Amino acid sequence: MSLAPGTAPHIPVLLDEVLAGLAIQPGETHVDGTFGAGGYTRAMLAAGARVVAFDRDPDAIAEGQPLVDASEGRLTLVPARFSTLDAALAERGLGAVEGVTLDIGVSSMQLDRAERGFSFQSDGPLDMRMEQEGESAADFVNEADEGEIADVLFHLGEERQSRRVARAIVAARPIGRTGELATVIRRALGYREHDKKDPATRSFQAIRIHLNREMEELEEGLAAAERALAPGGRLAVVSFHSLEDRIVKRFLKERSGATPAGSRHLPQQAAGAEPSFEAVAKPVRASEAELARNPRSRSATLRVARRTAASPWASKKAAAR
Repeated sequence: MSLAPGTAPHIPVLLDEVLAGLAIQPGETHVDGTFGAGGYTRAMLAAGARVVAFDRDPDAIAEGQPLVDASEGRLTLVPARFSTLDAALAERGLGAVEGVTLDIGVSSMQLDRAERGFSFQSDGPLDMRMEQEGESAADFVNEADEGEIADVLFHLGEERQSRRVARAIVAARPIGRTGELATVIRRALGYREHDKKDPATRSFQAIRIHLNREMEELEEGLAAAERALAPGGRLAVVSFHSLEDRIVKRFLKERSGATPAGSRHLPQQAAGAEPSFEAVAKPVRASEAELARNPRSRSATLRVARRTAASPWASKKAAAR
């Protein structure tokens, strides 16, 4: 089986830019925190790296096994969240790594499979669970109170009419399929077929992010990468909307010493703490050529930073104790 990047079922966005930012040297160990269909991992392997890839989705782990078999021992697949990557590396006797890559959000594999319930493009059960266990989207929309639903839609989907949508969802219960939920949302917001963007998009995004704790996972994953990277190691993060990019931008800005004050997401810098990251390049967006062949890349932003020799900052959880 070829390990060339082009063999991936879905080509990841900003692939060339991610590889340039990582500057992989043969023999290095790199972490792919979001394995998905394996696009980034294939490219890392082709560049000569040893790869430890994480995914919380059992389907991704199962479908990645042929790549493990073809990698001649250079790929390890870990069925876990990337927020645990430093602990998982230590459990496997692995030391600091030269690179960590995170492609945030839902994967193309999940979106394209109606039975997973992430998208309303094809009707399917209202699920949205990355790990395929725990509370489903159907559970949430049918059991949460109207106020909680409205808060989730407003804060995680930036839906300005969240209360109207939440009221419509509660009135339409029970809701069991993606098509049903999309119809309820469209009616609540007065959707017309010629509208540029389907208004259900924001609410579906919000519910998915809420169920899978995606913002918390990102915050914890960035801190885990900081602990796992060797001095000089590279962190590459691809985000797809403003909520994600805001967290990444703030993390790297604070960790580079640019803003020593704390925030509600990240702990205040301890007195005398040294910057743990330095910027490698300005944020990167997709080129016109990539946009033409991969529309999913339209909202993507890549940020790359280099790990310094400074000690990791105290984690948010530790700082709260």
